[in-house]
Amino acid sequence: MTHTRPDRSADTTPSVPPEAVHDVTRRELLRGAGVASGALVGGVALVACSGGAEEPAGTSPGAVVVPLADVPVGGAVSAQIDGQEVLVTQPVEGEVHAFSAICTHQGCTVTPGDGDLACPCHGSRYALTDAAVLAGPAPEPLPEVTVVVEGDDVVTS
Repeated sequence: MTHTRPDRSADTTPSVPPEAVHDVTRRELLRGAGVASGALVGGVALVACSGGAEEPAGTSPGAVVVPLADVPVGGAVSAQIDGQEVLVTQPVEGEVHAFSAICTHQGCTVTPGDGDLACPCHGSRYALTDAAVLAGPAPEPLPEVTVVVEGDDVVTS
């Protein structure tokens, strides 16, 4: 089958050189759409797949996330920070962490598992201490949200 191009001699649209075109993968497209939609929902989103601790926009230090007594030793509890789902873990007594509950695979909500964090959609599992990927298909650890223990509460820092 032969394709012919229409005469574009009068077209003023700038052309894009072939070397500037990047083939977007389905994953990149969906990830970009997720970031864009997250930016549209209240302007607050946890940044996924980044290297350091990430805070939801507008989080003030000292905001209570959950009472420490609600976080099981060797486990985790679901909570929210500024409307964003997080998981607060206590791998050993007195050691507390918080992570985004948004799976780095396809954005499902990760839940407390049996001694780990589990994504119910495709089976990814994350460590309680650093949210490292224990089982895929998740490509990255969950982003950490900085928290500390103050008195009887886990609070943002």
